[in-house]
Amino acid sequence: MSDPRLLVVLLNYRTPQMTLRAAKAALADMPETAELVIVDNASGDGSMGIFEQALADWDLGARVRLILSGRNGGFGAGCNIGLAEQMSDGSAPDFFYLLNSDAFPDPGCIATLLDHMARHPRAGFAASHVRGEDDLPHTTAFRFPSIAGEFEGAVRFGPVSRLLAHAIVAPPLPEKTTRVDWAAGASVMIRAATLEEIGRFDETFFLYFEETDLMKRGARAGWSCWYVPEARVVHIGSVSTGMKEWQRMPAYWFASRRHYFIKTHGRAYAAAAWGARLTGSALHALRCTLTGRNPQDPAFFTRDLARHGLGLRSRSGRATARRPVSEDRT
Repeated sequence: MSDPRLLVVLLNYRTPQMTLRAAKAALADMPETAELVIVDNASGDGSMGIFEQALADWDLGARVRLILSGRNGGFGAGCNIGLAEQMSDGSAPDFFYLLNSDAFPDPGCIATLLDHMARHPRAGFAASHVRGEDDLPHTTAFRFPSIAGEFEGAVRFGPVSRLLAHAIVAPPLPEKTTRVDWAAGASVMIRAATLEEIGRFDETFFLYFEETDLMKRGARAGWSCWYVPEARVVHIGSVSTGMKEWQRMPAYWFASRRHYFIKTHGRAYAAAAWGARLTGSALHALRCTLTGRNPQDPAFFTRDLARHGLGLRSRSGRATARRPVSEDRT
């Protein structure tokens, strides 16, 4: 495939200036034949007017287009709008490149990912190395969640982590190109043929676990996911989610987690994973109490986990985080 058709998808939610910065970085790194679509996820804050003015000034014609979502259905739903698009000449893309609205590719990032896909015909996904503006790497390459992984991640105790090292969901980042279970969606190349076979994002997930689910479906169909550290992006993180200011995990995190386990493994497995996470969190809280340390879980986490695992919602009706829609959560 000497000249693949590439469509870059950027999802915006109330961060128009940041999204334009990401768009400029993507345009500078895209092949000349590639096109960019910006999807505004029903921001309702004037983002569309800002984009329309910017695109008029850029005067790039059909190479960049703008789409307004009719509703804020979440990250996956917004991305699906872009993933359903064709090239401007009506042909189908060969690849889609998802880029966060607060992520900025280094020169050569997109070409490196495309080259990897060309050399690995069964690669369905290829994700970048992601670092912050402080140059520190973000953990973006993962194993699929499991019962053992849920317990290990919750209990946070060295001997247990060593015993369950094979199940750690977020192991140390590989130093070289490596096949992984799944990767965060801040900067990821997706083969169109993969989506044709497995479908796009499951829109039941408002936020969280949507990439995990997509890549799990890909793995079951024989498509691989790769972490490619030579392809690099800078990612600010948590801009549209407000995650850094959260005082309590939002209800949709628990809902997405529960939906993932039930959908992927069935209700019995989901119940066991819930029990493992709940037990690990309780043991972690007990150890912190006995040692005088501060628990690492957000406020009310164990209580909320218990209620959501039973299919109930949190008792608190107060908003603890604004509804995010346009980025991965590193």
